[in-house]
Amino acid sequence: MFRLHSLRARIALYFATFGALLALIMAVMVYQSAHDLSIRLVDETLNAELDDYIARRARNPHSLPPSTVILQGYVREAGETDGVPDYLAKLPPGRHELRVGDLFYRAAVLDRENVRYYLLHDITLKLKRERRFAQQLSIVAVSMTLLSTLLGIFLSGAAIAPVRDLATRVRHRRPEDWSEPLVEHFHDREIEELAGVFDRQLTRMRAFMERERAFGADMSHELRTALAVILSATEVLLDDDSLSEKQRARVQRIDRAAHDMAELGTALLLMAREDHAQPGHGCQVAAVIEEAVEKQRHILASKPVAVDVQTDPALVVAADCGLVDILVSNLVRNAFSYTDAGSVAIHQDSRSLVVSDTGRGIPADAIDQAFVRHFRDMASTGAGIGLSLVKQICDRYGWQVRLESGVRQGTTVTVVFVR
Repeated sequence: MFRLHSLRARIALYFATFGALLALIMAVMVYQSAHDLSIRLVDETLNAELDDYIARRARNPHSLPPSTVILQGYVREAGETDGVPDYLAKLPPGRHELRVGDLFYRAAVLDRENVRYYLLHDITLKLKRERRFAQQLSIVAVSMTLLSTLLGIFLSGAAIAPVRDLATRVRHRRPEDWSEPLVEHFHDREIEELAGVFDRQLTRMRAFMERERAFGADMSHELRTALAVILSATEVLLDDDSLSEKQRARVQRIDRAAHDMAELGTALLLMAREDHAQPGHGCQVAAVIEEAVEKQRHILASKPVAVDVQTDPALVVAADCGLVDILVSNLVRNAFSYTDAGSVAIHQDSRSLVVSDTGRGIPADAIDQAFVRHFRDMASTGAGIGLSLVKQICDRYGWQVRLESGVRQGTTVTVVFVR
């Protein structure tokens, strides 16, 4: 495929430019050579005719100057003022070109023994032939430019074929093909070196991915094991009736933190899986919202905050319910955490979810950074990955997320599931 702004297009453009310049230089040189040669021939004709007439006049002073279809001569003795046209009388000795009406002449003026000789050579027909010759040269130059362009397109395709082959192999390379070196398929020195660079980079990438995969698996196992122990312990402690209210509140806090950590770890692991972008079974957003609100309601505690939840069970998205729960839980948790008084509205219709609150809000200069990982403004108390995780989940499924906020004006986050 021939595209502009491509290596092949640049090579073809270089060929076309080189062909155009070469054709132009050759055309100018050929035209100038032909023009100089024709002028030289005219001047030699004028010299021969003048020498012949001067010799004849020396033998016969009454001999008339040449007068033919293309030649016209004049003679003026010293002291005479007539017999020569005005356009010739003003010319000094030498060679001149002049125009008389529609005719063009090459004039030779010569002084010899107090006599001035004038001889005109009609070059009108010669100039017409030169113009036709210039047109022919222009056609040849354009043809050479087009030919060089076509040749450049053809040769550029052949020249970059190894590069295109390398790009195709890299583009369609799968992880299971990484054990097969690219360099084995190329024998041109430059392409072989480039393929070797790709092989080394892919080898490093494969080793890095293997280390990351092993680290993620090990950390997941160890983290889940520790969380399982913590959750088991909190469950046992919560069943103990001998705990005081203060102790029970602390255990519940530990239990909630462990559950939150388990959910966050699950979400991060799901996001790290390359194949998880493929949607599984449908997820009913309304059910996820109701569950998330109940799980996060403890954050409000005794805050004077009214919660308004409106959902539409008809909305079912093709996404993992675990990730949808993480998305909704983060939005609800933020709304509950940063609203000390007022209200929180959670409205979900057939295409979107809107979570708005009357809390402290976000400064206008920080809104653009709110979805950046680990971003925290002066009033934040979290780790700064909640909204970043929301944005990643939305990007994975092609959803749109918008944030509107202002200091002491509350915050509104809108997630559009259906385009």
